[in-house]
Amino acid sequence: MKHPAGHPDRWKILAILCLSLVLIGLDTLILNLALPSIQTDLGASSSQLQWTVDSYALAFGGLLLMAGGLSDRFGRRRLLALGLTAFALTSLGAAFASSPELLITFRALMGISAALMMPATLAIIKDVFPLEEQGKAIGIWSGAAAVGVPLGPLVSGLLLEHFWWGSLFLINVPLAAVALFGAAKLIPESRAENHPGLDLVGALLSVAGLVAIVYGLVEAPHNGWTDPVTLASLTLGLALMAAFVAWERHTPKPMITIGLFLNSRYGGGALAIACTSFGLYSGLYLLTQYLQSVLELDPLGAGLRMLAIGTMMIGAPLSPRLVERLGLKVTVVVGLVLCAAGLGVLAGLGVDDQTQALVGLAVFGLGMGIALPAAVDAILVVSAARQAGAGSAVADVGMQVGGALGIAVSGSLIVTLYRSELPAADQLPGGVGDTVRESLAGATAVAEQTGGATGQRLLETAQQAFVSGFAATLTVAAAVAAIGAVVSAFVLPRTRLDPEADGSEPGDPHRETADTATGS
Repeated sequence: MKHPAGHPDRWKILAILCLSLVLIGLDTLILNLALPSIQTDLGASSSQLQWTVDSYALAFGGLLLMAGGLSDRFGRRRLLALGLTAFALTSLGAAFASSPELLITFRALMGISAALMMPATLAIIKDVFPLEEQGKAIGIWSGAAAVGVPLGPLVSGLLLEHFWWGSLFLINVPLAAVALFGAAKLIPESRAENHPGLDLVGALLSVAGLVAIVYGLVEAPHNGWTDPVTLASLTLGLALMAAFVAWERHTPKPMITIGLFLNSRYGGGALAIACTSFGLYSGLYLLTQYLQSVLELDPLGAGLRMLAIGTMMIGAPLSPRLVERLGLKVTVVVGLVLCAAGLGVLAGLGVDDQTQALVGLAVFGLGMGIALPAAVDAILVVSAARQAGAGSAVADVGMQVGGALGIAVSGSLIVTLYRSELPAADQLPGGVGDTVRESLAGATAVAEQTGGATGQRLLETAQQAFVSGFAATLTVAAAVAAIGAVVSAFVLPRTRLDPEADGSEPGDPHRETADTATGS
């Protein structure tokens, strides 16, 4: 039962939800630093190593919309508890996996578990917090959702200094147990009243479409953007999502009301989230490589410097105050402009610009902390109570698809530009030249084996080639954030909630604005 003045334990509940989000974020990048150890211990190929990373994102992004609908139908606490339990068990399986195939399987299952958890967290916030506090709560939620990502490399560096790679998964178990215990004790059950039932056709179309799109995005850097597999996957995904839209518009029991995307808050908020996430994942994906392979820092040193993005924890609680004072449009635009500025600073990095890297990361983190909570809150304000889980999933899908696109675009561009700036590799014998052209890490390994002045020249040439490609790639990411700011300035309304425009009765700001559209 929803409390008009908010649940008495709502801030404790928020802490439990934030712990769940940190768990999800940690596993986004935590594995990257352990790949060499996994390759040695399990005899994994380069393709298998890539899939240990990508399988998590593929399963996570593909099932989010369906998980949001399930939480509305069967209960948000129940889905959160199920996700936490499954996350702990599959983390145990991944920690003790004895083959690359098993590790990839458990990573995919962890992604499914994360998908069950994430939409429920936002829907629970909407249930236990009154409207006037939701903005602040979502600001804290956004900070927790984002801070886990840069924490991944730091935690990974700390654990790998003392333990084997499986410890990266074992740490999830006690954290999930604490969150599960807190959820059972404090979080009230909530579900959509008079829910029309599961939209099985819509669920299957959304899962198949999102999986195909995310698959195409994560494979594009390796296969190439013009590869038939990439094009077929993206085309199939878009066709299935078009079929999903058509089905949702005509079925009497839609999983999500497609017409809501025409609402300026809903559609504009989703776009702002995707642009912010594009910059976040592009920047972190490339910056981890820059810190380790160009500045030659160890994993722990690189992880510590990634904490500069922690300025998001300043921006997140500031966001609802800015919305109250300046309005939704100005807040989101200011946040995206800061994101673009931070990425622009990172794009100007040279071979040895550690301070500038920290400044750029801090500026971006502040902008993300300001933009993301306001955009997420805009979506939740419009979502009807009976579709809170599905509405939450839209925000989550914006983050995951934006992030997958960011990694795919940045990965494809950096490889192409790095190779074009590396003429020295053409003079090396076949296998060695291929290793140098494959990545900066490969070039570093070859330079160390070569030694002497020749090895040093090769390393410096490779580092300069990477930095040149790094600059161009992050310029693209900065442009995406800037475009998002411009579009938001035209699309988003000035205020957080305009009852008259959204269909609520005058003088009733607490009425959920999508009720008329959904017929509830």
